[in-house]
Amino acid sequence: MTFARSLLAVSALALLSVPAMAGDAAKGKDVAKLCIACHSVTDAKNKVGPSLVGIVGRPIASVADYKYSDNLKEYAATAGAWDDAKLDSYIENPKKDVPKGKMAFGGVKDATKRADLIAYLATLK
Repeated sequence: MTFARSLLAVSALALLSVPAMAGDAAKGKDVAKLCIACHSVTDAKNKVGPSLVGIVGRPIASVADYKYSDNLKEYAATAGAWDDAKLDSYIENPKKDVPKGKMAFGGVKDATKRADLIAYLATLK
């Protein structure tokens, strides 16, 4: 392999190992307006959907006094907790991960907006 090809291969591997761009929590607060019709972002009170306060790192389907769909409970049994990757996938298309879940929201298709939203959700303690 020539030096140029070796350099190109190493550069490509380096780019693949760079973590995804972190979201902007301030912008994510605006994106969260899509969520607040059904979810609380200010306290632990459940609405149509469970509160999003403390969601990042929380075990999936674990909010007390909220009746989750059986399909989400099945997903939770294997998926564990809401980390950035699971939130990103779920927020992009809730029906992909949980096809028979109760969430009627169609998802956030824009990856930057999802990253911003997840950064904001991480601030909700």
